[in-house]
Amino acid sequence: MGGLDEGSRDRHRLERTVSCHVPDLETTFHGLLKDARLLNVVAYTDGAEVPQAQIRLTIPSDELLMLVDGGLNFISAWTSGRIKVNASFGDLIRLRKIF
Repeated sequence: MGGLDEGSRDRHRLERTVSCHVPDLETTFHGLLKDARLLNVVAYTDGAEVPQAQIRLTIPSDELLMLVDGGLNFISAWTSGRIKVNASFGDLIRLRKIF
C-alpha cells in the first residue's frame, strides 16, 4: 500500500476500520484504512477490549514482517491460509485492488 502513487490512491478511495490480530504476540492493532494508508493505529495487549473493525486480519508476527518488507504477497498468503481475513465481499474486492 505504501508504494502507491497519488493517482492510484485516488482510484482506490476506501475508508474502513481495520484490526490486525497477531496471536503469537498476544497483540491486536486497530486503526483506520483511508485512501490506501493506515492511520491512527493503536496496539491493544493484555486482553484489552479492541474496538470492532470492519476488516479483521489475523496474521503471525513472522508473516506480518515479511508482508511489511514486501517479501510476502498478501493475496497468495491469504489464499494459502497464512493470513486470515474477515471482511465483506465488497471490501475484499477493494482490498485486492490495493494489494
